[in-house]
Amino acid sequence: MSLSANSTGPRLAVVGNPGNRRVALFQDAVRAAGLPPARTVSWRQVLRGEAAFLPGERVRIDSPGEDAEIERLLRGVDDPTRVEGSALWYARFTSAVREVARTAAEAGAVLLDGPRDIEVLFDKRLCHGVLGAAGVRVPDSPTSGPAAPAVRDWADVRGLMSDHRMPRAFVKLAHGSSASGVLAVETAGPGRVRAMTSVERDAAGRLFNSLRVRRCTTEREVAAVVDTLAPDGLHVERWLPKASVHGGRVADLRVVVVAGRATHAVVRTSRSPMTNLHLGGARGDLDEVRAAVGAAGGSWEEALALCEQAASCFPDTSCVGVDLLPATGWRRFAVGEVNAFGDLLPRLTGLPGSGAEGLDTYAAQVAAVLRSETEQAGRPRPDAMDRPPRTRQHGDEQARNPRVTPLP
Repeated sequence: MSLSANSTGPRLAVVGNPGNRRVALFQDAVRAAGLPPARTVSWRQVLRGEAAFLPGERVRIDSPGEDAEIERLLRGVDDPTRVEGSALWYARFTSAVREVARTAAEAGAVLLDGPRDIEVLFDKRLCHGVLGAAGVRVPDSPTSGPAAPAVRDWADVRGLMSDHRMPRAFVKLAHGSSASGVLAVETAGPGRVRAMTSVERDAAGRLFNSLRVRRCTTEREVAAVVDTLAPDGLHVERWLPKASVHGGRVADLRVVVVAGRATHAVVRTSRSPMTNLHLGGARGDLDEVRAAVGAAGGSWEEALALCEQAASCFPDTSCVGVDLLPATGWRRFAVGEVNAFGDLLPRLTGLPGSGAEGLDTYAAQVAAVLRSETEQAGRPRPDAMDRPPRTRQHGDEQARNPRVTPLP
């Protein structure tokens, strides 16, 4: 049956994996807003050239992850836990996103996520360069930006760390996510190298993601992992000492920015350098963190403004997840990464004063889209949404996605 638009049809569509928890949470938010279910366009349809959109649809692009068949089509591997293949994944994924954009434009649909933004967000070297050029505080990196030298092997990594006086550095896959292929490397003179990583190497030299962070205690072991990762592209950045919370666990934060506004935040703590929750990290107490920042003479508002500044570098994308790194002492912050699909924080409701109180990350995004449509139609806004925006340093100069409007 051919697609057709009508007054009772959905105004929202989502490109994702049907049945995936991300799509399910978004659909829950759509239903809670009193809208018809978002029409799901599967990544399988996209990759087969079968995607179609309706005129006027607002199209959300969601993650293609957590589906073994899609992983095989994008990365060319049969085991989804394999680390290798991220460069091929990136090439195929960004090509598919461009195809979504082309098909949507031809149909008269409107994307909530910009293809060029996504291309940059999924290349850590490009993303780091864009953030740095915009004045966002980021860790030092010799591989930042499109003109940076390629990293061919461990010898290159060792040389960059030495030349830039980085005794400790994170070595990351340029197109990795969820800490895949990440090594936290420490050096202390010739031959004294160790690293922590979730990568496991089998007898044949193949690399696999693990849910356990382990130590590599010799330079030979570190070099073997890095040399295997290098063909997919590597990003090297200074390992900044992080602040800690009660119990001595290091901490960072994932801050979700919706339509230019920091709406949600979660503290992630760990005894290892990687705080990812799936690697044994645990959620921390946000109130404890805010109190620590205030006691140290820092500003929580400035920390959120830094996240908003980072998000403003990607004006065509309605929602990003910013990894915020607190320096030891809780007074200064830097942005580690910006994630295109960083909103998977089930049951987390909005920050006080954000305009998203009582809303999860998906409901906040739906609310921003609906608010935009209300304002574009010239209709008066509901009283409940007529609250003044909170004060922030960088809000006035931020570029906004014209398809969504900031929460009040």
